[in-house]
Amino acid sequence: MKTYSIATIPGDGIGKEVVPAGQQVLAALASSSNTFKFEFENFDWGGDYYRAHGVMMPADGLDALRNKDAILFGSAGDPDIPDHITLWGLRLKICQGFDQYANVRPTRILPGIDGPLKRCKIEDLDWVIVRENSEGEYSGVGGRVHQGQPIEAATDVSMMTRAGVERIMRFAFKLAQSRPRKLLTVVTKSNAQRHAMVMWDEIAVQISKEFPDVKWDKELVDAATARMVNRPATLDTIVATNLHADILSDLAAALAGSLGIAPTGNIDPERRYPSMFEPIHGSAFDIMGKGLANPVGTFWSCVMLLEHLGEIEAAKRLMLAIEQVTANTALHTGDLGGKATTAQVTQAVCDLLVSRATSLTT
Repeated sequence: MKTYSIATIPGDGIGKEVVPAGQQVLAALASSSNTFKFEFENFDWGGDYYRAHGVMMPADGLDALRNKDAILFGSAGDPDIPDHITLWGLRLKICQGFDQYANVRPTRILPGIDGPLKRCKIEDLDWVIVRENSEGEYSGVGGRVHQGQPIEAATDVSMMTRAGVERIMRFAFKLAQSRPRKLLTVVTKSNAQRHAMVMWDEIAVQISKEFPDVKWDKELVDAATARMVNRPATLDTIVATNLHADILSDLAAALAGSLGIAPTGNIDPERRYPSMFEPIHGSAFDIMGKGLANPVGTFWSCVMLLEHLGEIEAAKRLMLAIEQVTANTALHTGDLGGKATTAQVTQAVCDLLVSRATSLTT
């Protein structure tokens, strides 16, 4: 029997509720399997750790994660700690430290969920957004001078490298090639950003020649937002820079019904380091501790984790259970207009996994 070592990092806010829910679901899935099991190790890094130690995670924290098969992450964000400290001190430290350069965000309207696009058919919105996850606008290059003075100046430099752009473009084209429509949209802003984004466009043309069976087009990021709303069926796989994809993927999640259902994977495609999977919602301190958080985004992230581990059938089983639960509006949490609790949704998914496994063995 295969044993997978999984690091769990709940982080802040509702991350402390949805990550244990994800662990519970994975454990239920493993209990009904005779081919794999999980060993979990929890790390209490985040805002509380910062208050006690002055850092979001220990200096040698990456070494504690390095040999794990995958990481399940909750959220980073605390109302009493500046956002740049919580983000750079934990999530980005892991993403950049393990060169998880491909951020993958699938989006579709799940059964039972009423998306805001009333003219949109369910099959019209089925996207995967590929976000460059290691450089660009979040490279950390820049600084501030003359702080507090009238002449104060601050810069954030969008740093793009040929190697970084080539590898994310190649990843996106390969992903598009694996999907039925073989369709890719390259998001840009080269009309205004005339250096790095022009290089981005040029490299897209170069890499496209390696994938002659992939149909692709180019869209300015502002026009892409309108296209997502007005012509969702014309999109399939989307690749964009760190900042552009960060914004577009939140729009995509909202169009699919809620940020609470949206998953993401921070992937090291070369598998040199563990990849990290997380829901895209924030720490949501306003509902923390009330049992109201939607765990579906975490469960879908667990599906991506299973796929990354090669447990394809288990991933399909979990996704089917998720869809059966979302189809039941009585199990919708508040973000979807319902009154269900985190625990109720979690238990419903676990029950389906166990009952289906029982029916398969009887």
